[in-house]
Amino acid sequence: MTDTPLVQRVRAIVDPIASDLSLDVYDVEQRGGTLRVTLDTRPGSDASVDLEQLSLATRLISRQLDHDDPVPGRYTLEVTSPGVERTLRTPAHFQREVGKTVNVRLADVTAEQRRLEGALVAADEHTATIRVGEGADATDHVVELSSIDRARTVFVWGPQPKPGKSGKSAKPAKSGARKPSGAEHGASAAASPSSRQSEKESS
Repeated sequence: MTDTPLVQRVRAIVDPIASDLSLDVYDVEQRGGTLRVTLDTRPGSDASVDLEQLSLATRLISRQLDHDDPVPGRYTLEVTSPGVERTLRTPAHFQREVGKTVNVRLADVTAEQRRLEGALVAADEHTATIRVGEGADATDHVVELSSIDRARTVFVWGPQPKPGKSGKSAKPAKSGARKPSGAEHGASAAASPSSRQSEKESS
């Protein structure tokens, strides 16, 4: 769950841009030739990230990455929002989602109970406490974050939607760009199910 030096460099570039837009950088991931920047509204916000914010953030981030060039070679940039069921990858993710229902899969395939789903009742830099069951039958499981293979929040249908998520998650729309050096990246903003595409030529 430790960010690579490249991801740390990208986050340092993106953080001030997100802050100027009153957004948080929820995550930065590099998967193969894709660099994904996930932006979210600040904790306690009643609104979710909208397409206009993501489109503007995409343009600003793309321009700054072109200038600073922190990623060698060709890559695709995706700028998106977390969605109603979000991946939990870092200690900050778990701490932010305390009180939510989560689904966790442990890395140890021999574990007696490899999958846990329940309320995330506590989290710190090293562990997460998941309460499975209700009432007298509830059991708290303290899980080392380093032992988790995958984790995500679980959207629970009810009269009260999750904070900051009033609708369905949006799908990203991609655009491509080519640099004279041969490095290539695209910018993608979370869009409605009918994604839009555009081509640009960067200098």
